[in-house]
Amino acid sequence: MIVVTGATGNVGRPLTRALAEAGEQVTAVSRHPTAVPDGVHHRVADLTEPASLRPALDGAKALFLLLSGDLHTTGASPADIIGEAADSGVRRVVLLSTLGVVTRPFGTTRIAMRALEDTLRESGLEWAVLRPGGFASNALWWAESVRARRVVAAPFGDIGVPIIDPADIGAVAAACLLDDRHTGGAYELTGPEVITPRQQAAAIGAALDSPVRFHELTRDEARAAMTESMPAELADDTLDILGAPSPAELRVSPDVERVLGRAPRPFADWVARNVDAFR
Repeated sequence: MIVVTGATGNVGRPLTRALAEAGEQVTAVSRHPTAVPDGVHHRVADLTEPASLRPALDGAKALFLLLSGDLHTTGASPADIIGEAADSGVRRVVLLSTLGVVTRPFGTTRIAMRALEDTLRESGLEWAVLRPGGFASNALWWAESVRARRVVAAPFGDIGVPIIDPADIGAVAAACLLDDRHTGGAYELTGPEVITPRQQAAAIGAALDSPVRFHELTRDEARAAMTESMPAELADDTLDILGAPSPAELRVSPDVERVLGRAPRPFADWVARNVDAFR
């Protein structure tokens, strides 16, 4: 059995489907009750209380670990989750980390994530680490304004990064959970091209066959909006990258193709699959 945390999210949903379609027994874990694909078990657990995960881990051979936002705050103890996994007999953990542990290792949230990576490496378990950059699904932050006013409001309109389709992250995670060849791997995951927020707005408009206007926010305006749904430290780290990406953050990584044998999907593909969210 394979346990997927964050199973209702943009990575967890396609990962859960991919594992179920591969014939694996899957337990999907989320903080609240939710519908899951046929044949998939569901457990409610709160990862801020690692002991609540024990029933889901009973009999599991592998765990996909995705931290909720509150586990990125000062005082959180996500390393305890790895301890629970080891104590429960889990053999393999695939951790969703972040590209920032490599590109900006001294940011507050990056230091904590790198420490978690180190805990996993030293745990005695089989492991793999996934380090994605920005997610294509972050465009869903704009869905309401696009539906209501055909406007995308974002900072740094003409500064881009190679954002990745979360379904590609899920596909790489499935490969790492199922294939021994990926044990001990640390994969940097990006999309196939650098794309700016203004270009994303145009792609959404093309998918809708209706023009979408771009409105540039100040950094302070963007931070205020972001901190409504994520810790301030994480918002600041994210804005630092979006506003002034380093050469390493602009690099298109070969790792998705290396693992999956195909190129990562472009942003336009993600929009085509999710266009109803913007109608």
